[in-house]
Amino acid sequence: MRKMLNTLYVTSENRYLSLKDQNILVSDENGPAGMIPLIGLESIVSFSYRGASPALMGECAKRNISLCFLTPNGRFLARSVGAQNGNVLLRRTQYRLADDQKSSCVIARNMVAGKIYNQRQVLERCLRDHSLRVNINRLQSVSQGLKAVLPTLEHIESLDSLRGIEGETAARYYQVFDEMILSQKADFVFNGRNRRPPRDNVNALLSFAYVMLANDCAAALESVGLDAYVGFLHRDRPGRTSLALDLQEELRAPVADRLALTLINNRMVRDRDFDRQEDGAVLLSEQGRKTFLEAWQTKKREEITHPFLKEKIPWGLVPYAQSLLLARMLRGDLSVYPPFFWK
Repeated sequence: MRKMLNTLYVTSENRYLSLKDQNILVSDENGPAGMIPLIGLESIVSFSYRGASPALMGECAKRNISLCFLTPNGRFLARSVGAQNGNVLLRRTQYRLADDQKSSCVIARNMVAGKIYNQRQVLERCLRDHSLRVNINRLQSVSQGLKAVLPTLEHIESLDSLRGIEGETAARYYQVFDEMILSQKADFVFNGRNRRPPRDNVNALLSFAYVMLANDCAAALESVGLDAYVGFLHRDRPGRTSLALDLQEELRAPVADRLALTLINNRMVRDRDFDRQEDGAVLLSEQGRKTFLEAWQTKKREEITHPFLKEKIPWGLVPYAQSLLLARMLRGDLSVYPPFFWK
């Protein structure tokens, strides 16, 4: 298993990145604002419209450092990556299976199984840790409903049917998400998932977390030689990293949702960390993004025992481990893709 390196997050909207010797020079309208060595970095995520110099982009490509550009509000713009890893035979296998609906469904239903299982685990963890503060009957009812769905996935052979089940179970899970918000209830009200744009603090936090998770999944997939844009559950769409969105489904609940709940319940984010736009959109402020990203990096350094590999790895390497397992399945080393089942 590879070593997890660092990610540089550029959260200020007016920062420009350029190359100086073997370092990243960060500048704003007042001139140089800082310098960061390239060594030890595996990715750069910039929330600035000002972008980066071609020289820096070229050096990052040469070093296989992923460079991702997002708007200040966290909407994906573009990614710059280096030479493709792996071999063309692996990617051709990926494309052939993605073109076949039945083969796609076999892989996708394992990913959906991982998603539903992990959503249930989040509910069960909340019941175990906070039984005196939540509506036990509501959480148990949804948890048992998710459990009952899992055995039925094995017999699903249609992607449309699978998407229907995935959407229905997600709706059930989000119906009780508000129960897991234990503090700051007046400022963090959740009445269901909304996006593009998010219209409340909780959805703003979840949307930002999902963007960051999808970016990590895309980088992990490309690092093992897979094409992050060709998925099995999510179909092709120009500019969309469909396979990264597939992989993200398994990890939303244990990584993104749990972190969002921790930030709210521990009062690490407050109502003041969100900006409200004239069109009703609610977005994380610059300070809110900084708070989130500090917690995100801390979360990624926490170690767990991978349920399939039986190795201790940091959370930040879970997308890489799952990408590696998917590549092994495509090469024929594994008979099926083993989803991530959080314990």
